[in-house]
Amino acid sequence: MNNLNHYYGLYQQRAKELAAQIEKAIDGEFAAIHCYKKLETLAPTKRERQIISEIRKDEINHYNVFSSIYTQLTGQKHSAVITETCPNNYHSGIDFAFHDEQETVDFYLTIADSTSNDFIKESFKRAAMDEQNHAVWFLYFLKTQR
Repeated sequence: MNNLNHYYGLYQQRAKELAAQIEKAIDGEFAAIHCYKKLETLAPTKRERQIISEIRKDEINHYNVFSSIYTQLTGQKHSAVITETCPNNYHSGIDFAFHDEQETVDFYLTIADSTSNDFIKESFKRAAMDEQNHAVWFLYFLKTQR
């Protein structure tokens, strides 16, 4: 019975760690949704506005999927908070977005690798692929701003 308690305790600890990581992911998506709305209004061309709008739609989807996973995992809803400030200038904003997207790829892959739940694993892998694609677009915008 002692081994069973030990494994149950490890399971509970891992579930808490996963929930905390998902909270951070939800907060990050929430901040990105708001930042990209700002960048969309600052974008110098219609094409950039359209691409940022599409990226923002991906972030809204990630936010919704992660929120659903969190609720299923914990039985509670997470009240998202903006933990990062989006720059007010377009060039600084897309530089910020590029770096944030790149870091998020690694974070999401770490979450995917840390769980045996196939739905969570695949959701975070898919989101990581989207984030990498977003980073490429932001890098392109940075290159064309020079």
